[in-house]
Amino acid sequence: MRFFLLVLLLPFVSFSQNIDFDGYVLDAKTNEPIPYVNISFLNTLKGTSSDEKGHYFLEIQKEFLEKDVHVSSLGYKDVVIKASDLFNTKLILLDAATFELEEVVVMDNLSNSQVLNPIGSNKITGGFNSSSTPWILALYFPNMDSSKKYVEKVTIFFRNNTGQTLSSSKFRLRLFNVDYTHKTPNDDLVQKSLILDVKKNQEYVSIDLSRLRIKVPKEGIYNGLEWLFIPSNWYKKINKNEVTQKEIWEDRFAPTFGGIYTKNRDYRFMVYGMGEWNDFTINSFSNQEKFIPAISLKISK
Repeated sequence: MRFFLLVLLLPFVSFSQNIDFDGYVLDAKTNEPIPYVNISFLNTLKGTSSDEKGHYFLEIQKEFLEKDVHVSSLGYKDVVIKASDLFNTKLILLDAATFELEEVVVMDNLSNSQVLNPIGSNKITGGFNSSSTPWILALYFPNMDSSKKYVEKVTIFFRNNTGQTLSSSKFRLRLFNVDYTHKTPNDDLVQKSLILDVKKNQEYVSIDLSRLRIKVPKEGIYNGLEWLFIPSNWYKKINKNEVTQKEIWEDRFAPTFGGIYTKNRDYRFMVYGMGEWNDFTINSFSNQEKFIPAISLKISK
C-alpha cells in the first residue's frame, strides 16, 4: 500500500503519519464473528471489509480518527461509529436486522422463462474494479407488466484483467426491492449471504435461484454486485507516470465486473458507497447508449 512516512529528527521522538486500524466485527447477541462486513470512512474513499473470521485491518492517516465510519452488512443494521472509538475498542457489535421471510416453496417446473438483458461475452467492452473502498453496483430490471414473476437465474460477466495475479476471487450477490419514493435499491430480498467464486479469466458466473422462489416485486428488482475488501481479493496494479515514467503501484480488489453499452434506458444503474446510493451514468460518444454492468436476469412465470 502506498504511504508517505515523515520522520521528525527530534531527540528521542519520531512521528509517523500512518497507523494500523484493526479489530473484529461480532454479532451483538451471539458474539459470533461476522464475515464480509464493509467498513467505510464517510466522505472519503477509504475502506475495507472483514475477513472470514470477522477481522478487519486498514492502514490510515491519524487524521482519519476524527472521522465517522459507516458499517454495513447483509442481515444487520447499518451503524455509524466514531473512528476514534473503534481505534480504542477494536470491536464492532452489530444488531441483526428484523425482517419477515416469505414461505420458501420449491418449484419443480419452470415455464415461460425470459432473459432480461441477454449478453454474449463478445459484448463486454469495459469493466468495473475497485481500489479504495467497498462498493455495490446495482442494476435495475423493471417488471414491465407488474405480473407475478420469479427469479430463476442470475448471470454475471467479467472483464479479463491482465494485471490480476490471483487465481480466484469472491464477491457477494445482492437482490433488492425498490424504494417506492426514490426508485433506489431498498431491502434485501434474500437474507442468505450469496458469496460467489470466480476464477481468473473466467468469462461469467451463473447462480440458479429457482428453488428460493424469489418473487420479482411489481416495482421491479435491483441486482447488486458487492466487492469484498478481503486479503484474498487484493492485488497490486502497476502503472507508469506519463511524465517521469516511474512505476506507480496501486491497490486493487478483484474481481473486475464486465460492462456493456445498451440503448435500453429502463436499466437504471446505481452505486452504493459511503452510506448512500447514487446514480452512475456513462454515455457513449453518440450519447445513444449508456454503460451498465453486464448482468443478465432470467425470470419465470
